[in-house]
Amino acid sequence: MVARTALDEMGDDGSFKRKDAAWRNWISREEDAKFKPEASRYHLFVAYACPWATRTLMTRAVKGLEDVIDVTVVMPVWKKTKPEDPDDKHTGWVFADPNGEPYRNTIGLGGPFQPSLPGNEPDPFYNSYSVRELYERAGDTDGKYTVPVLWDKKTNTIVSNESADIIKMLNREFNAFAKNPDLELEPEDLRETMEEVDSWIYPNINNGVYRCGFAKSQEAYDKAIEDLTEAFDRLENILSERRYIAGDKFTLSDIRLFVTLVRYDEVYHVYFKTNTRSIIETPVLLNYVREIYQMPGVKETVNMEQIKMHYYCSHPDLNKFSVIPKGNNFEGLLKMPHNRDQIMMLSQKSLDGSWSMREEKKDSQ
Repeated sequence: MVARTALDEMGDDGSFKRKDAAWRNWISREEDAKFKPEASRYHLFVAYACPWATRTLMTRAVKGLEDVIDVTVVMPVWKKTKPEDPDDKHTGWVFADPNGEPYRNTIGLGGPFQPSLPGNEPDPFYNSYSVRELYERAGDTDGKYTVPVLWDKKTNTIVSNESADIIKMLNREFNAFAKNPDLELEPEDLRETMEEVDSWIYPNINNGVYRCGFAKSQEAYDKAIEDLTEAFDRLENILSERRYIAGDKFTLSDIRLFVTLVRYDEVYHVYFKTNTRSIIETPVLLNYVREIYQMPGVKETVNMEQIKMHYYCSHPDLNKFSVIPKGNNFEGLLKMPHNRDQIMMLSQKSLDGSWSMREEKKDSQ
């Protein structure tokens, strides 16, 4: 088995081909379930930097599961995961080391980066150096050492490393312990719509930014940016008439979308060359992101400093000297008032045939 990262998952045509997660067990209330929902049994290993990991942090926060499932946040800047082995080139997530030395990127440039940051902690169970060591402890045979990791403290193994599954588990299976058990993030009446929007948002937005950023041929990039731009405009149209992406209720689909949009202008627009569109120049999407950011518990899951540190400093092939762009204080814009509470009223008028937001937008130009 050869250790790898997402950067190694490329097609012959230079396109990025993300592979599915390998650990797909399920926490369930079923009588014969191996993994049952229990308070304090499970632990999440995450990175503030990673959109897939912060899906789980967001869901945990809005459901009120902070006292039920504890969390360890790894460091944002990748390091070699087997530094004692010169033949092992793998780089990835490492734990904070309060007694460690400042370090540079994996080719010895940039930084120096501190070995520990506020909110980042050592491995609380095994004193592991890297997330890779957790996978190896669990007997992993896949070789891709990603976050999030949902860890079972009772059996000392990985339950899941697929964020799409983990957020469903957090929504469904822990209501007996949640502070917000009545918040249903996958309502029955919206599931069909959620599946439909997820089916194009994931490949063209969530993974679409990576298809642009990791492309190794002009043809692959051109295809990816075309798909992303079309999907971006589709988002704008839908969210002009719906408060949330699947309808009138906040759902898991909004969580899946938000984690990409909140990183878009500060990272993807610059680093991944997704510069055909931006959130700041799209008022509908800016206000949508603002509303979600301002929901209780959400902003605490957004650490823009660590987001930027990870992307701009972990991939020397894309940014050799790990210089971090200053940006335009996008997060500051998210603290301003939003207008999304008007959408329900405007949508109802549109349904009545008397008005539509697009007509209003057209008339105001």
